[in-house]
Amino acid sequence: MKDMNVSSKPSMTISKCIFFGILITIPILLFLSHKNSSSAIVTTTTTSSNSDTDLKIRPGYATYDSYIQRQLNKTLNPKLRKIWTTRDWDRKIQVFSKFFNELKNRKLLLESSKVLCIGARMGQEVEALKRVGVSDSVGMDLVPYPPLVVKGDFHNQPFDDANFDLEFSNVFDHALFPEKFVSEIERTLKPGGVCVLHVALSRRADKYSANDLYSVEPLKKLFKRSELIHTRTVDGFGLDTEVVFRKKR
Repeated sequence: MKDMNVSSKPSMTISKCIFFGILITIPILLFLSHKNSSSAIVTTTTTSSNSDTDLKIRPGYATYDSYIQRQLNKTLNPKLRKIWTTRDWDRKIQVFSKFFNELKNRKLLLESSKVLCIGARMGQEVEALKRVGVSDSVGMDLVPYPPLVVKGDFHNQPFDDANFDLEFSNVFDHALFPEKFVSEIERTLKPGGVCVLHVALSRRADKYSANDLYSVEPLKKLFKRSELIHTRTVDGFGLDTEVVFRKKR
């Protein structure tokens, strides 16, 4: 009997160790399971939010004034201004005339339309409009170029509400505040008015750009008071996509 009692003690000790080991292991497994579930949730959330990264604002502007000054550095560059008014003048007018004639053929632009060209620099767009029969048109840029272009900031247009039938721009990439850029277009467009944007989706814009656009989806979200009419591929001085919205009546 004595020998039997002695041999049973190690067996009882092992059983206790196994029992306590299981008790300790269960909470650890539950913790790890919960952690993995949390990680999966975070990963899913991060993936779904990537759709909002199709419009990225470039860093490097400490103040709005520094942003404006950088834009002015390009617009006032004497070498560029000479190119815009000589070598590029007729070529750009021909290309813009083609674009505007296509808009006329689709009945989006009429000869009676009142048109604003945003970021028009030297006014080639305005001259092109006049050549296709749309005489009531004006350009807007930080630096005026009379009589084709008046002074204005596209983040805060100097025009009344519901003033234009059509607004055209190929400088969306220069907007530091895209939502303000779009809201000003929608403010100054008449109900039923059309906005035509030329943007770059397949390549990055120049060093003076303030944002990078990777799809049309951010534009659809920004135009809260308008509906998308169509998109198409174009070849417009480095810009590859035409996006057209109509302001709801």
